[in-house]
Amino acid sequence: MIAAIAGKTHDCLCSFGYFRAGDCDLFIYISPEKTDEPYEKRALAMDLIHVFAILITITALFSYINLRFIGLPVSIGVMVIALGLSLLVNALSWGGFSLETPVRAFLQQIDFDKTLLNGMLSFLLFAGALHININDLADRKWSIAALATIGTLLSTFLAGALTWAILRGFSLNLSFVYCLLFGALISPTDPIAVLGILKTAGVPKSLEIKISGESLFNDGVGIVLFLIILELATGTQQVSLSYIAVLFVQEALGGSVFGLLIGYLGYLLLKSVDNYQVEILLTLALVAGGYALASFLHLSGPIAIVVAGLLIGNQGRLLGMSVETRHRMDVFWELVDEILNALLFVLIGLEVLVVRASPAFIWALLLIIPAILLSRFIAISIPMSFLGKFRKFTPGAIPILTWSGLRGGISVALALSLPLGPQRDVILTMAYAVVVFSIVVQGLSLKRFVKAMLARTAQAPVGPLGPINR
Repeated sequence: MIAAIAGKTHDCLCSFGYFRAGDCDLFIYISPEKTDEPYEKRALAMDLIHVFAILITITALFSYINLRFIGLPVSIGVMVIALGLSLLVNALSWGGFSLETPVRAFLQQIDFDKTLLNGMLSFLLFAGALHININDLADRKWSIAALATIGTLLSTFLAGALTWAILRGFSLNLSFVYCLLFGALISPTDPIAVLGILKTAGVPKSLEIKISGESLFNDGVGIVLFLIILELATGTQQVSLSYIAVLFVQEALGGSVFGLLIGYLGYLLLKSVDNYQVEILLTLALVAGGYALASFLHLSGPIAIVVAGLLIGNQGRLLGMSVETRHRMDVFWELVDEILNALLFVLIGLEVLVVRASPAFIWALLLIIPAILLSRFIAISIPMSFLGKFRKFTPGAIPILTWSGLRGGISVALALSLPLGPQRDVILTMAYAVVVFSIVVQGLSLKRFVKAMLARTAQAPVGPLGPINR
């Protein structure tokens, strides 16, 4: 029989243990710790456990309701239900039922930007990269590189400029640099949203590789752009061309090299053992430890994990794993991917409770959403049209790439990471509106859009933009 109690005396947390072993009784006093800090940490840990328990329960319930009664793709389904619940809470609050305050208090305990950017993102990126054929990626390296860099830069400027013009038209003042900041966080396509929805969209293989590759790499570029423009907006750093160049090289190139190093180290460790439990633990350590170390070294964690995931998913899978380990690894990371995706999209749906918008702002949002789509269309058309002179693309590639460029949690997380102030509230609301439209409208219609485009291109001469009408 073992009994344990914890008592607090004279600012000292003491642990006592009473053990009975046969006829021998032992009373043990264990490591007193001064101050109340351990007690507070324990309370915080319990709070985090409770928050996670509530969140995983809500996600499981929403997933069941979606599967049983709605039948949407899991990620979209749980987000739609969460959105509906958020709107219901708002409606009840307007009717005098005070439900909004406790729900908002619960959401405030979840630091969304840190939960995603420093927690979930690395695991989701690795899970996505793990199943991409690096040879297919290499065959389309120029297209993917152009979309992830030139496309993201063009889209950032175009989205920022159009947003600034629309807001001024409604007498809503947001400085141009903050509009560019919004362009930087909304331009990268979200790999989590994209990879989750592409599985059922029926996109041609060549286009699927471009979309997946772009989404895996352009978030690293977008985050670097976001940091540069944020420093310009807040004046915390004197930004020059040399500073920008060094930051890009350090983050992007440094992240790639670091990803190769930790990926190769992981491959060597995987190759030296044949036990799927240990090998799965090694991949978890690679993702969590590699991302944390990259952030500590001021390198791009997302790019590092994508590169490491590609290496493990190709060379590591082929040369470093047994057949059973491959199967177990695939099942494990697919499960991690599905669970974290569902959790993330539930959070996105619930976060509508932190958004506020005036009637004039709502009208502005109705114009900003198509403006973001137009920005992506132009940003894709320029590099793709140039590359089209040297190689052949899938008919209708540009419209499909435009409509499949989904935004997701990364955009919301970056908006939430901004310093508190009126600019943050405006940018967060715009980001949230674009993300919800992107996931719900574009995500649900992507399969039909792809089928319609392919049907049209099959009946007429085509260019990269789609059918050519004679």
